[in-house]
Amino acid sequence: MVEPMNWISEVVRPRIKTLFKRETPENLWVKCPDTGQMVFHKEVEANHWVIPGSEHHLKMSAQARLRMMFDEGTWIDVALPEAATDPLKFRDEKRYVDRLKEARAKTGMQDAFKIGFGRVGGLPMTLAAQEFGFMAGSLGMAAGEAFVRGAETALEKRTPYVLFAASGGARMQEGILSLMQMPRTTVAVRRLNAARLPYIVVLTNPTTGGVTASYAMLGDVHLAEPGALICFAGPRVIEQTIREKLPDGFQRAEYLRAHGMVDQVVHRHQLKETITRLCGLLTNVAEPAAPVAAAEAA
Repeated sequence: MVEPMNWISEVVRPRIKTLFKRETPENLWVKCPDTGQMVFHKEVEANHWVIPGSEHHLKMSAQARLRMMFDEGTWIDVALPEAATDPLKFRDEKRYVDRLKEARAKTGMQDAFKIGFGRVGGLPMTLAAQEFGFMAGSLGMAAGEAFVRGAETALEKRTPYVLFAASGGARMQEGILSLMQMPRTTVAVRRLNAARLPYIVVLTNPTTGGVTASYAMLGDVHLAEPGALICFAGPRVIEQTIREKLPDGFQRAEYLRAHGMVDQVVHRHQLKETITRLCGLLTNVAEPAAPVAAAEAA
């Protein structure tokens, strides 16, 4: 005989955890690499990816760079030429074409460069920003073509050319074709020099390898963000080679500034003002002196 169901014993009790569970976004907090401080993601984003308090400069996307620099956050995108997708049919743990697809889906960019034309502090400028999130901002054929197109745009519109460098170096999946971009970009810089157009480089964290060995160190003025790693070979590789402990802060922006490799270390919040002032001076369109200063001089 089947016993009748007792609703008191058979009732399914509600799970308290499911009633009060809240979905917390994974990127709600950002941890400071220096102090371990936890900061709201939106607060860091609103502060141009600088941790309040410690002033640690986090990596910044190319899109955010241009938005921060151009007046009113608006500019004209410079169309970039296409390059061969996988000239060497390279494969390591993954096929190169698959890595490219992943990087494009992640960043929404075709390659590691974004270039815009617009006004910065009222002055017309051409800005190029490397996207570290795209295969570590590595220099390949597409990135080389993009840099050259940016230089050509500056030549055509007679503007300063400002580069925000962020890269792990040459792209190994393109082999010798990647290394060939080093002399190609150097020629583009020489064309800017011949036309007497300013070429300003902002070295961000990190700027390494073949990028440092080419266009990143050919600027008329070299600025760097605080704490940025700037080198050809990293400190760990050097320590393993020479079997000696390197000085504290070796290859960081402040160390390079003290040893003459960088002209100035500039906080991210002051970059726009600094670059506007430099470009105004180098193009002879600096703002006139204030009336009070002029009266005092008279």
